[in-house]
Amino acid sequence: MTGPDHDPGARSPEFVQSLERGLAVIRAFDKERRSLTLSDVARETGLSRASARRFLHTLVELGYVATDGREFTLRPALLDLGYAYLSSLTLPEIALPHLHELSEEVGESSSVAVLDGADIVYVARVATHRIMSAAIRVGTRFPAHATSMGRVLLAHAQPAAVDAYLASTTLTALTSRTITRPRDLRTVLGQVRGQGWAVVDQELEEGLRSVAAPLRDGTGRVVAAVNVSAPVRRGAITEILEHLLPPLLKAAAAIESDLARMR
Repeated sequence: MTGPDHDPGARSPEFVQSLERGLAVIRAFDKERRSLTLSDVARETGLSRASARRFLHTLVELGYVATDGREFTLRPALLDLGYAYLSSLTLPEIALPHLHELSEEVGESSSVAVLDGADIVYVARVATHRIMSAAIRVGTRFPAHATSMGRVLLAHAQPAAVDAYLASTTLTALTSRTITRPRDLRTVLGQVRGQGWAVVDQELEEGLRSVAAPLRDGTGRVVAAVNVSAPVRRGAITEILEHLLPPLLKAAAAIESDLARMR
């Protein structure tokens, strides 16, 4: 019978075997087996035909399985079970699997951050190697104006919030390339808002470039940003954008899709 490898003798008295069997019926369906007959389900699960029939017709009545009288298929209502799981997750937990995929694809570190006052705060990170003099971990803070994620978040903030930020924040030069004039930063924020992503070229630290995109929740509100960082030796800025931006935007869309299910 398919299912977790449990030793029946080690199961607790509270173990519900009928639930295990019902889940085994659901797991019998997959990408290669979208439609199954009663005999197919019985064979795949190790259940008797009578038991398989009862479980299948229970799932039909609950709306999780459809049947044409001979074959059975899963229904979209089954996704509700997955949505219940997603709704219990926090942003870092949702983002982290996608960051792992992104970093593996591009071979560079990726992160998610939120805006907190004049800084960004890292809430999720996958590091492939150390590319900054300072170690970056969850909880690390950097000035928003000198980071790609900070610019994404500022670009999508309310105008009044941006005004307050610029009025109360000194745009410190962290390198010779850092934008320090409010007027120049406003111009860049307009460009970021229009193109949907931000790139920072050695403004946070010499030798480091970063590309970021916004993350929206189910209401369309930008709640965080995701980025990929790469050393200058990776190539010209145009090459970095060519190789890193498409995977980054794909990862952002995947995270947003999961965030939307939390509503």
